[in-house]
Amino acid sequence: MAIMNTREQKSSEIASLAEKFGRAKAAFLVDFKGMTVEQVTDLRKKLVTAESEMKVVRNTLALRALGEHPESKTALEKSLTGNNAIVFAFGEAPVTAKALSDFAKNVEILQLKAGVMEGSALNKAGINALANLPSKDVLRAQFLGVLNAPASKFVRTLNAVPSGFARVLGAQRDKLGGA
Repeated sequence: MAIMNTREQKSSEIASLAEKFGRAKAAFLVDFKGMTVEQVTDLRKKLVTAESEMKVVRNTLALRALGEHPESKTALEKSLTGNNAIVFAFGEAPVTAKALSDFAKNVEILQLKAGVMEGSALNKAGINALANLPSKDVLRAQFLGVLNAPASKFVRTLNAVPSGFARVLGAQRDKLGGA
């Protein structure tokens, strides 16, 4: 009976992982070996604020769950060795990558191994590059600035002609007033 329960637990865990891989905008593989319980708890708290979740799983179960997501499987399967945790980014992927990158700078034991975002594989450098991207709000503001620039320049150009004319008239008035 214990074997049946274990199989049921494993199949339930695989289904849960497959659902999380399907729902996540990105997934990151980290090696947490050597971290204290307090450090892991602190990391989990930081990830919750980034709309992310860290799950420690057996590599074989993760591979089975990735069977339903072939693009993610090819990106992560080579790195699924040793002690791993999978960080699922349900919110913005750059926010989660930044949280992981910043935590890895402070706690050097945490190793960023690999990641996958929209079917594309990410190595450690790719995760760090993703972490350095500005947030959506900053990008939107920059985009609006780019869209607004031609209109602003057009208005300044239209305003330059009357302003120049007014300066010429003022100079002429001063010249005639002084004579």
